[in-house]
Amino acid sequence: MSARGSDSWPQFRGPAGDGVAVDQSPPVAFGEDDHVAWKTSLPGKAWSSPVISEGVVWVTTAIERVPSEEEREALLRNTNNDARKFKQLAIAKAIELKLLAVDLKSGQHLQTIDLVTVETPDAIHATNSYASPTPFIDGEHVICHFGTFGTFCVDRRSGEVLWQRTLPLEHGVGPGSSPVVHKGRLILIQDGMDRQYVTALDASTGQTLWTTDRPPMEAPTGDQKKAYCTPVVVTDSTGREQLLCMGSQWMVSYNAETGEEFWRLYHGKGFSVVPRPVLLDDVVYFATGFGKPELWAARIDGNGDVSSTHVVWTVKKGIPSKSSPLLHDGLIYLVDDNGVASCFDPESGDLVWKKRLGGKFSSSPLFAGGHLYFGNHEGEVFVLTPGEESEVVQTNQVQGQIMASPAAIENALILRTDLALYRFE
Repeated sequence: MSARGSDSWPQFRGPAGDGVAVDQSPPVAFGEDDHVAWKTSLPGKAWSSPVISEGVVWVTTAIERVPSEEEREALLRNTNNDARKFKQLAIAKAIELKLLAVDLKSGQHLQTIDLVTVETPDAIHATNSYASPTPFIDGEHVICHFGTFGTFCVDRRSGEVLWQRTLPLEHGVGPGSSPVVHKGRLILIQDGMDRQYVTALDASTGQTLWTTDRPPMEAPTGDQKKAYCTPVVVTDSTGREQLLCMGSQWMVSYNAETGEEFWRLYHGKGFSVVPRPVLLDDVVYFATGFGKPELWAARIDGNGDVSSTHVVWTVKKGIPSKSSPLLHDGLIYLVDDNGVASCFDPESGDLVWKKRLGGKFSSSPLFAGGHLYFGNHEGEVFVLTPGEESEVVQTNQVQGQIMASPAAIENALILRTDLALYRFE
């Protein structure tokens, strides 16, 4: 996961999973008629981010059979959701989950791979999609994960589904955690309302290698135990390889080979955690999810319960519940759900600057070509210079909603909206 090749973008947030693109120079100014090499419309609804290898962009999608309002009410009544929450939920009569291949140079649709049709799927949050987890490119394979709706290993050359598994889970508001493959192990964070655990599957066969339950939680309902985070593999300064799996109430480090727990850190009552953690040396930086999002810095060189010994600092205001932080050149950048970007000193947690960008944010930021890119729900992409004297140098507008995180490859920006996939260069 540490390889930062410029010829592929294999997972959520890029080669190292941290939103940093090395040796890339995408355009600063772009739009519907500006620096657009191609624009390709995408079927269905999905918030998963594009992944790229050997000239092909891969994206997942869900084609929904949409119910009438009466059918929707009836479908929701058949779930175990509280009727008072129906307004916040969406539900489909059926979903067709697919993997799409698009040519990186031309934008041409190369292939549509049908994965599965799910009849009467669970309800999801109205702001979520049925295809939110980002796929992972593992050599010749694309691993597509849709939470409780299925996990699929697809051959990149033939489009054949080599294996599939269904690991049932009550997500509450739909799936969100993206898969990670490390040394032949497919790592999945399975933090549902009914059960919370981390598991490793053999990436070549789909067989379960290990499963480890999460630490006990204090919560009145499963709603405050669920989470949607994506794992991070790191090697600390002692050479110990760790699998960091952020969840509700606990940040936990595991042995990726065995699933054995190295250490755990209690971060409070935060739940439904989405942002992917980032690392600098032996310190991990993570947001604590819904409730009151906080940003924590903690040392990763511990063993056992390190809650009272390894916290470096915490920041309690202006932290996102959805967008991930970005670390570059000794500063941490992030944007909260309501469009306020901020920069912090990673050593002290001190605020360096704060700026109102505007709009609502779910997508995680990108650093490429000496600039920071932040995309919002309104289809605006704000481009900022990094550093202590940061400035907004450009505001770009595209059609549709940005929920997916962008990629930078071949000095181009690959951007997904709810309507289309773009290449800007």
